[in-house]
Amino acid sequence: MSVFTHHVFICGNVREPGAKRGCCDPEGRQALKDAFKVALKKAGLGPLARANHAGCLDQCEHGPVVAIYPMGVWYGPVTAADVPRIVERTILGGEILTDLQIADECLNNPRCPHRAGEPSGS
Repeated sequence: MSVFTHHVFICGNVREPGAKRGCCDPEGRQALKDAFKVALKKAGLGPLARANHAGCLDQCEHGPVVAIYPMGVWYGPVTAADVPRIVERTILGGEILTDLQIADECLNNPRCPHRAGEPSGS
């Protein structure tokens, strides 16, 4: 069996409605992960690329969040409608979709200006 060329981690964290930081999968159905599985298979990447449900990726304000490795690309907010474009242009084409990309200065930054009710760090 070949090594995976890409891992797509889809945040499936569920919080109570109205949570201050938001929630990536409010219905808890993993529908976004399922959309990636279908799109990867349709693109012929089934055995080479893997879509995995992930717990909280701590980028809640940008959710639903998707992280693609080994590229190290973080996208949000991602919808099921974005999935075919992500598979075609990012996973197959290597293109970073700037309209979905979470800014580097926001990743793992508790002072991200998008964090509700927290200092912006500016």
